Amino acid sequence: MITMSAGQIFVWIIIGGLAGAIAGMIVKRRKRGFGIITNILIGLFGAFIGGILFDLLDINIAGDIVFTANDLISAIVGSLILLGILALTRR
Repeated sequence: MITMSAGQIFVWIIIGGLAGAIAGMIVKRRKRGFGIITNILIGLFGAFIGGILFDLLDINIAGDIVFTANDLISAIVGSLILLGILALTRR
């Protein structure tokens, strides 16, 4: 069973929001990306996708920093992958 503290959940939301906002700015080329709530959701799903991908490929960009550029970068990469998949399925 996985247990998470309120602080860990808060950090996930912050990282998700940042990753989603950055991915949204890259894709939409607008400062606000897709909007706050959508950015957070994209970032959270992207963090999940990116975390799995980086673990599978044994990618560790930031070294042993506890939290982390690696988490943020993997969330951004995962968010971009998610947005790419969504774009492909909508066509």
